[in-house]
Amino acid sequence: MPIDLAPDLAPVELLVCATCRAGQPTEIEGPRPGAQLGAALAELDWPAHVTVREVECLSNCDSGCSIAVRGGSERWTYVYGNFTGADDAALVHEGITKYAATADGIVPWRERPVHFRKNCIARVPPLTLPE
Repeated sequence: MPIDLAPDLAPVELLVCATCRAGQPTEIEGPRPGAQLGAALAELDWPAHVTVREVECLSNCDSGCSIAVRGGSERWTYVYGNFTGADDAALVHEGITKYAATADGIVPWRERPVHFRKNCIARVPPLTLPE
């Protein structure tokens, strides 16, 4: 059941690269680590305004499993990498839940999980820039 911490905030999308291999050799069969991470995240309880979606590729193949988070026209968008698979689901949940509780997508530096501080691949400005 989703938890509703901030019902007045814009929807948030967590995009998980399902094709990420996280260093896994191409000859290994079965679900890729990115798909395993996506499946594990889909099983967690999220705030009502957060949606988890698997995507084909985030073009960040040299940085392990990758995710992107975006929400509304006034939030910053982030791409994070170097996740290893399903074992990182709780870590991702912590970081994205904090992001989802903000109006602008900016979680104070010290409140971010260490992995998020050290593995930010990109930060994209919101569509609506503050004046």
